[in-house]
Amino acid sequence: MNRVRKETNSNKKIWILIFVVVSVFCLIFFAARGRYQFPLSERIVMTTLAPFQGLISTVNNEIRYVTSSVWEIATVYEQNKMLKSEVEQLRALNLQSNELASENERLRTMLAYKQASTQFDLVIATVIARDSVTWTNTIMINRGTNDGLKKDMAVITSQGLVGNVVEAFSSSAKVELILDPRSAVGTIVQRPESRVAGIVQGNKDDKMMARMVNIPRDADVVEGDQIVTSGFGGVYPKGLAVGIVDQIDNDEGGLLKYAILKPAVDFQKLEEVAVIINSREALPAPLAPTVPEQTAIESDSAAGDTK
Repeated sequence: MNRVRKETNSNKKIWILIFVVVSVFCLIFFAARGRYQFPLSERIVMTTLAPFQGLISTVNNEIRYVTSSVWEIATVYEQNKMLKSEVEQLRALNLQSNELASENERLRTMLAYKQASTQFDLVIATVIARDSVTWTNTIMINRGTNDGLKKDMAVITSQGLVGNVVEAFSSSAKVELILDPRSAVGTIVQRPESRVAGIVQGNKDDKMMARMVNIPRDADVVEGDQIVTSGFGGVYPKGLAVGIVDQIDNDEGGLLKYAILKPAVDFQKLEEVAVIINSREALPAPLAPTVPEQTAIESDSAAGDTK
């Protein structure tokens, strides 16, 4: 019996709780709808639910804030990726544009020199390789026999002499630079009151400088003199800039001296060159052989005896 009573009381409590909850929700609903006014009931309901509403509102605000923050972070991250990609693209385009502008400027200079050098037929070529050991002995260019190149043709830039072709292939050629110690360029001091002749070779002590050798010790050569090709030998036309005298030293033998030259061409920045495939410049007259004074006297004596 006690058990039946307990179950009955329990059922009553459940039904009472359900009734109270339903009544509260009905009061909230109708109060919100404005159909009935229950001032006291509303105050009780509002007082009871206020903490929960505040909590729910706070939670909702926090959720909105976190969601908004996450969305903003994700948006900023994506925008940042896009901006980085655009910056990299613009940087690459700017680099390419600068490179093209630099190449265009060099080619314009070379073209202007080609048009001004009416005494030469020039072929413009690009340096495609350098000597892997020294960078100062030889280079490879992208022009060859198909473009009219042959061995021993002079190679120049608008600044001056570069070297000469030592091997020519169908679409490329090997050029020996004047900085190569094996090279030999006939040169002369451009200064009118000097006109001292010598041979320019590569400098073993300084790979980026050249040497003018076989200069008589009392010859009129001073620092700052402009050295140009003499034209003798038939490989290099006369008057091409070779370099400027930077220093003068005596040879070990004591009878000769040599000059250290700063080349007219900046070989570290060599990218385009011109090959002289034809020159309309008249070659200088060959040097007249000198007759020793003693030989001349003997010849005159011999002529007198004959008479």
